[in-house]
Amino acid sequence: MTELASKPRPKRPEFRNINAFTDLTTYRMTPAAWVSILHRASGAIMFVLLPFIIWMFDTSISSEISFEKFKGAFNVGMLGLPGVIWKLVALALIWSYLHHFIAGLRHLYMDVTHSLSNEFGKATALITLGLSILLTLVLGAKLFGFY
Repeated sequence: MTELASKPRPKRPEFRNINAFTDLTTYRMTPAAWVSILHRASGAIMFVLLPFIIWMFDTSISSEISFEKFKGAFNVGMLGLPGVIWKLVALALIWSYLHHFIAGLRHLYMDVTHSLSNEFGKATALITLGLSILLTLVLGAKLFGFY
């Protein structure tokens, strides 16, 4: 019984908190961490811009006059802000919707298939980031009139 009690235990791993001022500059997050953080941020952006979404929907379908007002907000401007600012707000909304949707599909697929390996998580995170940025660039080019 004494030999069991005197056996040295292996040293446990030591975990420490991250100091925001010294460690965040050197801390390297994985692509899955970026997707997770951006998934939350995109949801917050969509929530904050909900009045803008409702305004866009209402003015675009109410009448022909309100639709012209809607187009004018993006071309000329509105509320003292130029049209480019409103297009950038719409572009942020486009990105947040696309990223949130694609990341949500990624999470659903991982939940259904129980695919939880590091390699699969990294690959799907990079696909999510790439697809959301690519689709945002395509729709942003359409929004800004490049095609």
